[in-house]
Amino acid sequence: MKYGFVMPMGDARQVADAAQRAEQAGWDAIFVWEPVWGVDAWVCLTAAAMVTERIRLGTMISPLSRMRPWKMASETATLDNLSGGRVILSVGLGAVDTGFVEFGEQIDRKIRAELLDESLAIITGLWKGQPFAFDGKHYQVKPSSFMVPPPPVQQPRIPIWVVGAWPSVKSMRRVARYDGLLPSAKDEQGRVSGASPQQVAEMKAWIANERGSTDAFDIVVEGLTPGDDVQRAQEIIAPWQAAGATWWLEALWDANQQADGLSQVMRRLEQGPPRA
Repeated sequence: MKYGFVMPMGDARQVADAAQRAEQAGWDAIFVWEPVWGVDAWVCLTAAAMVTERIRLGTMISPLSRMRPWKMASETATLDNLSGGRVILSVGLGAVDTGFVEFGEQIDRKIRAELLDESLAIITGLWKGQPFAFDGKHYQVKPSSFMVPPPPVQQPRIPIWVVGAWPSVKSMRRVARYDGLLPSAKDEQGRVSGASPQQVAEMKAWIANERGSTDAFDIVVEGLTPGDDVQRAQEIIAPWQAAGATWWLEALWDANQQADGLSQVMRRLEQGPPRA
């Protein structure tokens, strides 16, 4: 099991400081959220890369339906080169209540899914280098020879973790094409929520059947553990690990609504990951 820490708040300087402390405390990765409008995730991760050597750097998550895929390909590849191959790209449809309506972003779920699929195809295609062409419903790309950037350090590509909504076959097939699962689940009314350990185990079995194996595939879950009680923390994580999870992300999402939220986040970060 690997352990990541999600920063639910903070500017670029604070994220860089947190990343440095997280590396010293033994966390394996640090993640930031990507707002419609707000502190830029990739500037924060770049600042973090400049003051760290080992810890992996990623988003939680990047909703590609509202982004230009060629810009995302540029940002991720540039940071992967800067950091020596430490980037993780986490993607999904995103939560429409985070500013999509206010800024006129696409909110139709089907169209956002189409944009996500096309964006992933373009990003991975551009990472491979030129010539690259794409002819989709929403995007068209022609080969370009103008100042072509270097590919990412990580090969065959930067790891891509994808939100999967169980038991949607279309969603799960998207997940299986890439490198990791961020599990969620749909109820009979189509409402999406977090997946249970049993559902995660079912998702892992489905992906193993679809891919032939999950040996080189991550299953990523998040939650809260006490930093001062490793035994209790391990009890919380155990059902997820038994279900097949390979990453645990500590995520204090509610801290951004509290006056001392950043202090709470930094205190938990400095306590270190809940390793046995």
